[in-house]
Amino acid sequence: MRLLVLGGTEFVGRGVVEAALARGWQVTVFHRGRHRAPAGVRVLHGDRVAPGGLGALAEGEWDTVVDTWSAAPSAVLASARLLADRVGHCVYVSSRSVYAWPPATGLAEDGPLVEGAAADAGATDYARDKRGGELAVTQAFGADRSLLVRAGLVLGPWENVGRLPWWLNRVARGGPVPAPGPRDLPVRFIDVRDLARWSLDAAEKRLSGPFDLVSPPGHSTMEGLLGACVRVTGSGAELRWLDAETIAAAGVEPWTDLPVWVPRGELHDAMHRADVSLALAAGLRCRPAEETVADTWAWLGELGTSAPLRPDRPAVGLSQAQESALLGG
Repeated sequence: MRLLVLGGTEFVGRGVVEAALARGWQVTVFHRGRHRAPAGVRVLHGDRVAPGGLGALAEGEWDTVVDTWSAAPSAVLASARLLADRVGHCVYVSSRSVYAWPPATGLAEDGPLVEGAAADAGATDYARDKRGGELAVTQAFGADRSLLVRAGLVLGPWENVGRLPWWLNRVARGGPVPAPGPRDLPVRFIDVRDLARWSLDAAEKRLSGPFDLVSPPGHSTMEGLLGACVRVTGSGAELRWLDAETIAAAGVEPWTDLPVWVPRGELHDAMHRADVSLALAAGLRCRPAEETVADTWAWLGELGTSAPLRPDRPAVGLSQAQESALLGG
C-alpha cells in the first residue's frame, strides 16, 4: 500500500505512520518540517495554509491519504481537491464532537450533527471545523471513497495534549494525589495505536462513511486508570479520592484542571456511553488500559524532557494552589 499522511509527525498522525511502516507500506508524509519525521518515510515539505503551500503534492499517486486536520475546513478541501484524482481513498480523522449537543445516551453514527462550517470556510470552533472537514473530504472524494473516523478521547504514546502525561508526571512525584471519583466511574478512550491499526485495516478494506472509534463499555474506570499510573511509575503515590461536589466547591474544573475526568451527568454520558458496535463489527480491538499507561510512561522516559504540547491547546492539570485546596492545605 502507498500511503500519504498529511502531517504524520505528531500524535495521531505519528501513530498512523508508525503502524503503516510496521506493515511494510510505502509511506509519504507531508508536513511543515517543525518536527522530525519517523525514519523510513519519504518526506515532502509544505504549509497547507500558506499561498502555494501544497506545491509538493502536485505530483504523485497513492492508494490512501490520511488527514487529521482540526482547524479551517478550507485547508482540508484544498488538499482533498488536489489529491482526489490521484488517491484512491481518503481517511479523515474526525471527532465525536461533531454530534449535536446534547448527544443521546448510546448515540450511534446516525445521530444528529452540528451544523458544520462550510467546506471552504476558515476556522470557527473545534466541533464545526471537524464537521466541515468531513464535508470537505466527502465533497472532493465522494461518499464512497471517504472514511470518517470519529474518534473519542485519544491517549497513548506521542500525546501532545498533555492529559495522560500530566497524570503520570504528577503521580510519579509521589505523595498524596487528588483523585477525582467515584473510583468506579467509567472511562472510555482509544489508544492512538489502536486507532491507527483500525484505520489502516479499514483503508485496506476501502470502508466508507462515518465510524465512531472509542473503547467499548467496561474498558476502564478512574481507579483503573490512576491505579495503573501508580503501578507503572513505582512512586507509591497515595490516591485520595474526592467526590464531584468537593471538587466543584474548590473551583476546580473537570477535563482541564483534572484531565480525562468529567463527573457523572450529561457530558460524561456523551463521552463514555457511545455505541461503537459498528467499529467493533469492523474489527476494532482495544488493548488494556494498563498497557496504554505503561507505554506512555515508557515513551516519556525516552524523551528525557517534558512531553511536547500543541501550541493551540491550553495547558492542563492542577496548579499547586488548587491541589492544596483539594487536599485541605
